[in-house]
Formats: sequence, structure tokens, C-alpha cells
Amino acid sequence: MSLLVDIRKQLGQFRLDVSFETGGGVLGILGASGCGKSYTLKCIAGIARPDAGRIVLNGKTLFDSKEKICLPPQKREVGYLFQSYALFPHMTVEQNILCGLHREKDKAERAAVLAELYELLQLRGLEKLRPAQLSGGQAQRAALARILASRPKLLLLDEPFSALDSHLRGKLQMEMKELLSRLGGLVLLVTHSQDEAYHLCQSLAIMDEGKLLTLRGTKQLFADPGSRRASELTGCKNNAAAFKVDGHTVEVPAWGVRLTAAQPVRDGLTAVGVRAHYFDPQTQHNRFPVIFTGDMEEPFEWILQFRFPGQPPDSPSLWWRVPKDRLPNPWPEALGVAPVNVLLYYS
Repeated sequence: MSLLVDIRKQLGQFRLDVSFETGGGVLGILGASGCGKSYTLKCIAGIARPDAGRIVLNGKTLFDSKEKICLPPQKREVGYLFQSYALFPHMTVEQNILCGLHREKDKAERAAVLAELYELLQLRGLEKLRPAQLSGGQAQRAALARILASRPKLLLLDEPFSALDSHLRGKLQMEMKELLSRLGGLVLLVTHSQDEAYHLCQSLAIMDEGKLLTLRGTKQLFADPGSRRASELTGCKNNAAAFKVDGHTVEVPAWGVRLTAAQPVRDGLTAVGVRAHYFDPQTQHNRFPVIFTGDMEEPFEWILQFRFPGQPPDSPSLWWRVPKDRLPNPWPEALGVAPVNVLLYYS
């Protein structure tokens, strides 16, 4: 199993220039709205056509501008789950799924595939219902069943949970994770949610303004984003310009502090970051007095904003996120951060 994507497309003032390769499992593409994530999927599926480049799936060329190859969507063996699910409203669940089996003429085989998909996606009892009668989760599973009926070699998931409320979203992410694990195969999932990406993807690409910034294992990328923009897109709230002092020390002018990092500091350092959960009143490393400037209560956490005494007045406050059962009373006079949790950025 393999997917090679190397494409370019000019869309007015926006330029898509994406190149990556993956060998299986669930690859996520994480980025803000409008960065080109969904358009990349459309190019892979054959709904949109790049200006130049190549797309190769399991050794089969889907698109090659030099060789003038551009297979139509129905010949690409790619399944595409749209944000809206795109079920036919006048058809039942069974009829929708049968649309994915239109090439299969053997009635016994069609019945066997239907039975398999009903079981796999928990659709028993929903066969005769129409999309308007389904819940959001049921509609998503029905749309997936229609796609899987055609036995695609690649499954594209475009913001699959964006239309769902937060309670249903969490439940369906668990179901989707189990389903994708059982299916195996090659999956490309587009999302703007770092939680979704972390929960579902073995590897993750960060995309910004039409370009792929990095592609690595998901946990590795969250632990060490490598660039300020990748860090922001993976949810880091505390980032600032910095410069190298020595092999393990950085100066952060906007915070008025010097930090010790566990990783060797290379030449070319541009910024640093500290995730909001990493600050700790018990940590003695990189420990400085703090002045709290604001707070916001969440159901299970507090977000506390603070400043270091040496911070320039025009620099923004930092964030500390702390579970409610671990919030000290009174609030601490100083916070520290372990050197291993100081993120170093080079772009």
C-alpha cells in the first residue's frame, strides 16, 4: 500500500504546492480552514485537476501531467466521504449502499456485502430508513458503508466530524478509530482539529497556505513540532521569538527570560514554545516568579494567564492550563517548566 502525491495548482492568488508519500495506516492532514486540505483530497479523488504533478496509488498512476494521464473518479478506486456525507435523500439506507455495488451483478454477492457492512457499521434495523430519519452518527455510518461497498484502495475522510455536536463527535471518534483499525488499508483524513488528528492518525502532515510544512508520526510531531506555525496548529498557546545563547540555553526577549532546553540548541533557532499544560509550580527548572493577569474556568480545568516580571509591557500574557483538582490555593508565586518541555523552532 502506498500513495504518492506531488501536485501544483494555481487558484487565483492561492497556490497549492503539495508533495508527500505514505505507506499505509491513517495519515492526517491538519491545517486551518482555507489552507488547501480539502482541495488536495479533491485532486486525489479526481474531482479537481491539478495544473502539474503526479498522483500514484499502489503503483497505479491516477494523474500525471507530463504523461497526460488523468483517470476519471470512477476508475481511481478511491472512496471519498464528504463533510455533508452526500447521501441520496430519496433513497433508503439499503438503496444508498447498493449504489456502491452497482458494478456487482451477482445477487448473492451483493447480499453478502450488504450483510457484512450492516454488521461492520451497526446499521441493522436502519435499512429501510431515509437519510432525514437518521441521526448524525447513523448518517455518517451509512455514507461510509456506501463508500466501502465499492472496496476502495484508498479512503478519503474530509472533516468527517465537523457537522456533529461535541458529545456525538467524541463518541463517533471512538467508533471511527475502532473501525479504521479493523479495516486496515490506506486512509487520508483531513481535519482542523488537533484532538481529532491526535486520536485517529498514526502519522500527521501539517499544512499551511497551500504547502505541507512537515510530515511525521503524530505523537512525535506533537512532542516536537519543529516550526512555530506547526506548533500553533497543534494547539501550543505560548510561542515567542528567541535566539541561541549556548548549546542548551535560549533567550526569549518577549518573555524577559532565559530558558534551558533539553535538546541541543542548533544555529538558526527562530522561536520557542511551551505548551500551556507544561508549566508546573513544583518544577525547579526554568522557574520564575509570575504575576497572574486573568483566568477562565472550563468544566474540568482552569486557564490562567500570567506574565513574568521582566516581560515587556507590549508582549502578550502566557497561558497555564491546570486541572481543577490540581490548582493550588493560593495560586503559586512562581512557575517552572522542565527543559524537555521547551520546544525549539527553526522556521
